[in-house]
Amino acid sequence: MTSAIRPFGPRPCALTVCRGCCCGDARKHPGTDHDGQLRRLREAAAASGGRLAVRTSECLGPCGQANVVVVQPSTEGRRRGGRAAWVGWALDDDCTDDILAWVAAGGPGIAKPPATLALQLIPAPAEARSRARRGQRR
Repeated sequence: MTSAIRPFGPRPCALTVCRGCCCGDARKHPGTDHDGQLRRLREAAAASGGRLAVRTSECLGPCGQANVVVVQPSTEGRRRGGRAAWVGWALDDDCTDDILAWVAAGGPGIAKPPATLALQLIPAPAEARSRARRGQRR
């Protein structure tokens, strides 16, 4: 018996929420409802009909910019040139609202982030290391 190899279906926008040593730490950011933020994101994913996925990570790396959320494009967003966007200092309801609004509009590659969220975009750790190495060579 042979079976056909089927391509995976389209992937939704995905949020990776850092909850490691610094992100999600009430001692570092005591005024932030870390559990409430994650609950809101997961509720939005559950209500999205499969257009949003949320997962957590132990540590994404840029601890100085905690809390970090990575917004990954959907299959369509990636096809249109979208790449993962790293959001730093995701500490309040306004930032969470902006992330959810951006994802609802299509996310990276399909929609531009809200202006206030664009101010919080940070380079991915590998990109930051590459920039630092280029700066040292000058």
